[in-house]
Amino acid sequence: MSHSFTVPTFKLESGQVLPELTLAYETYGRLGPDGRNVILVTHGFTGNHRAAGKDPADPTAGWWDGLVGPGKAIDTDRYFVVSSNMLGSSFGSTGPASVNPGTGKPYGPDFPDITLRDIIGAQKLLLDGLGVRHLVAVAGPSYGGYQAFQWAVTYPTFMRGIVPVVSAPKGSGGDAAVKTLQDRFATDPNWNGGWHYERGGIFPTLLELRIETLTRYGQDAALARTIADPAQRAARLRQIAEIWTRRFDPNSMVTLRKAAVRYDAEREFSRIRAKVLYVLSRTDKLFPPSIAPAVMDKLATAGVDATYFEIDTELGHSASGPEWATWAPTLKDFFAKLES
Repeated sequence: MSHSFTVPTFKLESGQVLPELTLAYETYGRLGPDGRNVILVTHGFTGNHRAAGKDPADPTAGWWDGLVGPGKAIDTDRYFVVSSNMLGSSFGSTGPASVNPGTGKPYGPDFPDITLRDIIGAQKLLLDGLGVRHLVAVAGPSYGGYQAFQWAVTYPTFMRGIVPVVSAPKGSGGDAAVKTLQDRFATDPNWNGGWHYERGGIFPTLLELRIETLTRYGQDAALARTIADPAQRAARLRQIAEIWTRRFDPNSMVTLRKAAVRYDAEREFSRIRAKVLYVLSRTDKLFPPSIAPAVMDKLATAGVDATYFEIDTELGHSASGPEWATWAPTLKDFFAKLES
């Protein structure tokens, strides 16, 4: 069940101030009396905060359901698990679709630029509000891995470990990646420089992009395990994409992409005190295993205790959820070592 956390005013790294900050979140398990049995799980670029459990209305929910729950690798009989929606996202947190108190209309493209530090700074306020004193670990896939690395360099003594999965310690693509996204949206007659709200949105363009993205991330291969017929598989993929497209503001994609391309935790590796479990997928084209040696070398040079694990899978970037069984034992061992 989704909850909401709100504080008045939140100062961004840029110096701009949001007049109100709301984060949507879910929790699983029970907070220990000392507030230290906590694992923060962080979601991907266009994901939501439903890390565990199923939602009939949203087939993308429960993205780590195989890992989070009683007796699972992220054991909710043992740990209090917090899954926070990102600042700037479209699932109940403050973002471009939120009403700007100054105008009474959505912020839209006027939403201020944010950074990974802002995203995790907002999460830190949420954790403080929940009575969390210390984290066992921060773990998440893709953009969630960005957040894990950023946590480790910004709040180095606040967690024992981090688990960045199908991810990297710095962004890529630069301003060109942001422009490519904006140019794609601009092909839709309703885009209007981002002011699409009163024009009915850009559903066809966003849907097309979503189908392409899910296919590139390995979703078709994942569906092939249960749906043999290619036409039925394509219909299911489209249905999954449509559900997301109805909820996600394209301006959120721009906001979060801007933060991603400017993100660089690698330059601050010397600040890391947490142990690291770095997990990649053998067939991921977004974060291919070829990047692992350089990342592991830089962590070692910085004196970080880091372990690497590769998921042997055909499911590419989307592997960490459906292939949970192949890396859950490694994750469980990592948590056991953090507590020993």
